[in-house]
Amino acid sequence: MPPGMNVNGYSHSLGECGGAFFATPDLASRLGGHFLSLLDGASLLIPGEDSALRDPLMRWLECGNLRPRIVGEFDDSALKMAFGKAGAGVFPARSATRQDVEDQYGMVMLGETKEIRERFFAISVERKIGHPAVRVVIEGAHGGVFAKWRHEC
Repeated sequence: MPPGMNVNGYSHSLGECGGAFFATPDLASRLGGHFLSLLDGASLLIPGEDSALRDPLMRWLECGNLRPRIVGEFDDSALKMAFGKAGAGVFPARSATRQDVEDQYGMVMLGETKEIRERFFAISVERKIGHPAVRVVIEGAHGGVFAKWRHEC
């Protein structure tokens, strides 16, 4: 829960994951090379300023001395992926969604990093989870999509 929010709520961790970079198979073959070096100078589609992924992504690029050409900024991740599918550039997405991005958009993962992390929470009004639906969501996240990352963090 954000500090100062006037609600008695509790944050229950669902998990966290790193970031991955995707491109069309055609663009990936044209970029070639090692994961980090192929990002330098590549056309990049990035999340909008309000995204939790934006600042860590920009710091990570700067720390790695990577200078991609930013060709689009998107507040809507589905729109960002649609532009990526059209070949407009490489885009970052959550590593936990890799299979979906590859299957739904026909993309290939160029590489991933644990240095760009996103954390996910279920917010409830109960300190202890009593509602069965909330319990199922939390248990599903811990045993499913975030299971890999729980053991690596």
